[in-house]
Amino acid sequence: MATIAPAAQARLLTLIVNDREVSVAVSPAQRLSRVLREDLGLTGTKVGCDAGDCGACTVLLDGEPVCACLVAVGQVENQTITTVEGLKVRPPQFGGLQESFLRHGAAQCGACTPGMLVAATALLEQNNSPSETEVIDALGGVLCRCTGYRKIIDAVLDMRNNVHKSHAETACPAAGSSVGERLVRLDGKNKVEGTEIYGADEIPASALALRVIRCPHDRVSFRFGDLQAFVAANPGVEALFTSKDVPGEDCYGVIPRFADQPVFAHPELGARYRGEAVAAIVGEAEAIESLDPATFPVTWEELPALRSIDESLAPDAPLIHPHRAQNVLVRGRVVRGDVEIALADADAVVEGEFETGFVEHACIEPEGGFARRVGDHIEIQACTQSPYMDRADIAKLLGIPAEAVRIIPTAVGGGFGTKLDLSVQPFLALAAWRLRRPVRMVYSRHESIMSTTKRHPARMRCRAGASKDGKLVALDFAADFNTGAYSSWGPTVAARVPVHASGPYVVPHYRALTRAIHTNIVPAGAFRGFGVPQMAIAQEQLYDDLAIRLGIDPLEFRVLNALDNDTPTVTGQVMGEGVGIRACLEALRPRWKQARSEAEEFNRKATGPIRRGVGVAAMWYGCGNTSLPNPSTVRIGLKSDGRIALHQGAVDIGQGSNTIVTQICADALRAPIACFDLISGDTSITPDCGKTSASRQTLVTGRAAHMAGKELRRAILQLASLPDDEPAIIDFGAPTLTIHQNGKRHTLSLHDNPLDEHGYVLTAEQTFDPPTSPLDENGQGVPYAVYGFGAHMAEIEIDIELGIVRVLKIVAAHDVGRAINPTLIEGQIEGGVAQGLGMALMEEFFPGKGENLHDYLIPTAGDIPPVESILIEDPSPIGPFGAKGIGEQAVIPTAPAILNAIHHAIGVRMRRIPATPDRIREAILAKARNQKNGDARG
Repeated sequence: MATIAPAAQARLLTLIVNDREVSVAVSPAQRLSRVLREDLGLTGTKVGCDAGDCGACTVLLDGEPVCACLVAVGQVENQTITTVEGLKVRPPQFGGLQESFLRHGAAQCGACTPGMLVAATALLEQNNSPSETEVIDALGGVLCRCTGYRKIIDAVLDMRNNVHKSHAETACPAAGSSVGERLVRLDGKNKVEGTEIYGADEIPASALALRVIRCPHDRVSFRFGDLQAFVAANPGVEALFTSKDVPGEDCYGVIPRFADQPVFAHPELGARYRGEAVAAIVGEAEAIESLDPATFPVTWEELPALRSIDESLAPDAPLIHPHRAQNVLVRGRVVRGDVEIALADADAVVEGEFETGFVEHACIEPEGGFARRVGDHIEIQACTQSPYMDRADIAKLLGIPAEAVRIIPTAVGGGFGTKLDLSVQPFLALAAWRLRRPVRMVYSRHESIMSTTKRHPARMRCRAGASKDGKLVALDFAADFNTGAYSSWGPTVAARVPVHASGPYVVPHYRALTRAIHTNIVPAGAFRGFGVPQMAIAQEQLYDDLAIRLGIDPLEFRVLNALDNDTPTVTGQVMGEGVGIRACLEALRPRWKQARSEAEEFNRKATGPIRRGVGVAAMWYGCGNTSLPNPSTVRIGLKSDGRIALHQGAVDIGQGSNTIVTQICADALRAPIACFDLISGDTSITPDCGKTSASRQTLVTGRAAHMAGKELRRAILQLASLPDDEPAIIDFGAPTLTIHQNGKRHTLSLHDNPLDEHGYVLTAEQTFDPPTSPLDENGQGVPYAVYGFGAHMAEIEIDIELGIVRVLKIVAAHDVGRAINPTLIEGQIEGGVAQGLGMALMEEFFPGKGENLHDYLIPTAGDIPPVESILIEDPSPIGPFGAKGIGEQAVIPTAPAILNAIHHAIGVRMRRIPATPDRIREAILAKARNQKNGDARG
């Protein structure tokens, strides 16, 4: 029997955990989740909310699923507890469920995976042949933000009667044949077994805890009381830090020339948004946890705040940043042709205004990590999407060289853009640097929602015109984005949207103008699409209106106007090849015709409140930074034992880059993927692969890995004194390589060669930066080297009495260039669909309200319909093996397709998103009033 050392003011409790009796000395009131993780080291049980809302901490208690965060450990003495770590030996699965999750790609980021596995186990032990509805009900208490749930549901259904249905994946494909295979993700085993390390999962010995004091109002002036007396009066508190303690330049930001955010608000400037940090308290964990923030010596004076775009643009509005006139952070502009003349001459013109709100990322893993000082260096282990960007900002804040900062990314339990910005890192770095002791911090769910970035609210106005034959002639688009108190990714949103606002269509005359506007609200930043999903809601609904005005089928209108290889885009770029949008739209045709016909027949016969609709929307999305350098560097090394070390710093946030990049590199080298050892993320041992965002890692890091694989292959043949321009088969995985070339067998003993500076027999390192060009004053140029294309069809039904929409099915056709791993691509599509559905129908964050996962609603397993993915492969001449990005593409057309389906069903246009039941009912009643008034006038 294992015994945990007693703690002060604790009672010795006996638990049966994973079939092992343990004794632990803790307060009986402590959460079971806390005891499992921090006293017993079972960190597979994740904590996403501490409120029973997310289900990530689900365990079995005497065979029943419970949220461990809601159970006091004193309640479960002598009871049997099973965590994810104990599932693989628990009948009837014996590890089969975890294997099914891997086969189906049901674990993406992995933060929800333990809870899902435990909930599914409970179901299968009681019912070994559940229906799909029963599976959905059993999983309904566990939230997932990545997968879209469908692959999780399929993985559980695959376990019916313990029959493991075979899928087409290849466990270990032959050398040179990894690309295109449905390989299970290389980092998947740790995710399903609960051994993956996330930001909150490691605590160095003697680590102190850190707590941030945050501004309670949208805008305040404040002053501190006696801070030294506060520290002295609270035993266990070691130190307190404010803005005056930042040793370097106290200004950071993801885009250096727009950097404007301090670690802590400065008293002389005040705090600019609710949730902004003003101080950090550091001490022993128990002392920090027991602190009452109300006792902290600070006096707040609430000031008038600018909460909306209109308030910030008012002539007499105070400037949030004195050097930014009119509170405008940045403007975007793309202009081509003469919009006014073209619209005046058009046979049909439609116009509209559309508005979207804040959307919360709701990653299941809250931000967390630790830092420690090592001599004159600082090491930070945390969840992040951008380790090298973090390194640069931390070095600036501490006033030390970048080489003295080491960022060690953990597994990331969901990112979607929010973990591109710094969160815990500056506080941890400052405290560990000054105290010379390890310091840890994990955001609460409330703190995470209050203080981290959101999707930009948008207010969009647009006019579109076409000729009577259905050809688009002009689009005039203008949008303002509420970018919050600090810049974050506001410049990227304002620059990207004007390039994309035409949609993937030929628009001869075009004007798109954008502004990012500062307000006293939490900063808006990157969120899967950088403003393009908001833009598509306006543009795709407007094009539907134009098709209806002209009496043209909405799908055929899009096919007629689809961009092709040889026609310039609105920035004047001619692709030449790889434009697959028409193929995506045409792939929907048979399903579209049948679904529209069935919906219209249903509505003709309907006598109750249910109506059906079918909508379509298309998208395009540039992979990588807009008209900016965007390089990735990959290093691979041949070890003396014949294995291959792949150093690539692309952070895998669930999208699968660890697997995709390795598949690409393996086939470029023509080596078995089983010979690869992946070394990822850590800035001290991997080159810079740039940030994980903008759907760039498959394209950019994948291409660098492809180049490095080719180079290493050449180097091996040259080392063996063989020509590198003739076909050869190299047998890897042993100290002596065997090379077959021109019918002859050659051997190369790796032990006979000295090791290079990296410790390898041979090293290859390559950098790839996609070719782009700056945009001129009218936005003309080459903003992206590669675009992804796609089109979605949504089938919905709507209750016209309640305003409730149920999505019945999504068909998603995407041009991915080359499907490196179809299972992982499907997972990205299904996850994007889920987030697009949430954006369309339920998700809207109101600052200061609902800062939890109970009030802020994201889709559950019961909300997501079947998703049919159609993969179009129109190769990119630049991408590795022709591949393009997919991560952000799938979210973009989902919402407008659903909104167009609503219009098809009931004839109302939703202009404020999300289309919640109250807004739908309001639109229905407004339509009825307008019809009544029209009849009366008639």
